[in-house]
Amino acid sequence: MELEHKDFYIGLEFWTESGQWRCTDVGTRTICAIKLDASSPDWYNGPPYAVAEHVFSEADFGALYSSREDVPD
Repeated sequence: MELEHKDFYIGLEFWTESGQWRCTDVGTRTICAIKLDASSPDWYNGPPYAVAEHVFSEADFGALYSSREDVPD
């Protein structure tokens, strides 16, 4: 299922074509997230996080999915 802005909350894990992500903040028209690909789960303790946070804008929401199975091939 494609996710919409209203579906996001801090801690939600979701998928894109590049992998798995965790939502770290929800703004008015954006969300921030960290990619879950680090070698140690300790990198995900935060904020602040040891990995970069990325901003997804409302233009990106059509490519954010609730599960890996929903990501198009």
